[in-house]
Amino acid sequence: MTDVARLAGVSHQTVSRVLNGHPNVREQTRLRVQAAIAELGYRPNRAARALVTGRSQVIGVVAQNTTLYGPASLLTAFEQAAAEAGFAVSVGSVRDLDYRSISAAVEQHLAHRVAGIVVIAPVESAGEALERLPQGVPLVTVDGDPRRPVPLVTVDQVAGAREATRHLLAAGHTTVWHVSGPADWFDSAGRIEGWRQALEEAGAEVPPVVPADWSAAAGYRCGQMLARMPEVTAVFTANDHLALGVLRALHEYGRRVPEEVSVVGFDDVPEAAYFIPPLTTVRPDFAAVAEASLALLLAQLDSDGAVGVQRQTIAPTLVPRRSVAPPPA
Repeated sequence: MTDVARLAGVSHQTVSRVLNGHPNVREQTRLRVQAAIAELGYRPNRAARALVTGRSQVIGVVAQNTTLYGPASLLTAFEQAAAEAGFAVSVGSVRDLDYRSISAAVEQHLAHRVAGIVVIAPVESAGEALERLPQGVPLVTVDGDPRRPVPLVTVDQVAGAREATRHLLAAGHTTVWHVSGPADWFDSAGRIEGWRQALEEAGAEVPPVVPADWSAAAGYRCGQMLARMPEVTAVFTANDHLALGVLRALHEYGRRVPEEVSVVGFDDVPEAAYFIPPLTTVRPDFAAVAEASLALLLAQLDSDGAVGVQRQTIAPTLVPRRSVAPPPA
């Protein structure tokens, strides 16, 4: 930092103000300091900054080692939000979201003196671990258990599923079948609840849930069963990969989409717009979830953890495409 100050012709304190985004720096001075930083290849020393400010510039994240679109997108969005706020992210990937795995990952983060911890905890097995973490640790859960007294930010799964089901009913379908995600996922439970609420509000028959996991292969197996049932004219799947499998099965059985069967997914994966036909789906705002999670964590840091339990749900958006049409006459 002293080298940067010397090259820019300013004080050490001015360089510090520029690095911390202080508003009381003239724009010309700020540009001169930034040019010196670029010329020297200067990088702030996070360890030194932590000693001065008393706060680590690293946030620990615990997440399942998975390629599933939702959790992976949440992690990426949080890393971006943290970087914009001047924090690095240390990710502890675990194979299973159970007490032993989460506890070990949290202890590893604490040993490295992270500023706070975010746990992406979409399954029931994570609940016990979160309640038994050391007291006083700044903590936020993402997509966690809404029944537990832990700060939480989540996508409004119920609202998203309700909107998807209402969209199919508004097209003229008398009921909607649902291919669900795994039973132990809160996302899956919320989407079942929203689907059921929409049907009951409309006075429509509530068919039995068709259970699956999150994969296209599971969607294909469920789709083979649904394709053989002529009364099925509308299907809401718990994610887009399930929808892809259902679309394949319907095609193989000669059930045209959307002329004979309409399909809606959830997640809006990048490929959804290129399915045949392009898939109507529900888009979660992962960036908003990440920003809200970071804001809640930073509020705990700024108040020494005295903000209490807070909850925030982020509404998703329905994305209409060409996989929905009125039922056949």
